[in-house]
Amino acid sequence: MNKSYRQNQILKVIRAQAIHTQDELVRALKSRKVPATQVTLSRDMRDLGLIKTPAGYAQVGTDMAASPAGPEVETLAREVLLEVRIAQNMLVLKTPPANANALAAALDRADWPEVTGTIAGDDTVLVVAPDHKTAQVLRARFMELLR
Repeated sequence: MNKSYRQNQILKVIRAQAIHTQDELVRALKSRKVPATQVTLSRDMRDLGLIKTPAGYAQVGTDMAASPAGPEVETLAREVLLEVRIAQNMLVLKTPPANANALAAALDRADWPEVTGTIAGDDTVLVVAPDHKTAQVLRARFMELLR
C-alpha cells in the first residue's frame, strides 16, 4: 500500500463521515482494506494538515460545510441522465452530448460505496461496480432519481 493511496483514503474517510479519534480512523480505513498503524496515521495526518475540530478531523484550509466543486450527483442526474443500462458489473449512463464528464465527476466526488470507478466520454458514462448484484442496486438508485 503506497503512501499517496493511503492518504487519499484518509481524506475520503474524513470527508464522508465524522471521525473524532485516530482509533475511529484506523477502523474506518480497515473497513476499506487499508492497513495503517497509529504511528503511520499520525505522520499522514500531519502531512495532510488535518486538525481536530468539534465536528471531527478536517483538513486545514478547507470548509467541510462548503458544497463540493460542482453539482451533486442527484441534481445532475435529474437534469441530464437519459438512460441507464446494465452490463454485467457495469452501468452505461447516457446523457446529452457534452454532459457525461460532469456526471462522472459528480459521481467520483460523491464517493458512493457502490461505485468502483467511472470513465466518461462525450455522452456516455461507464460506471464500474464491484459485482453484478451491486450494479443492480446502483441501477435502482439511478432509476429512483429519474422518477
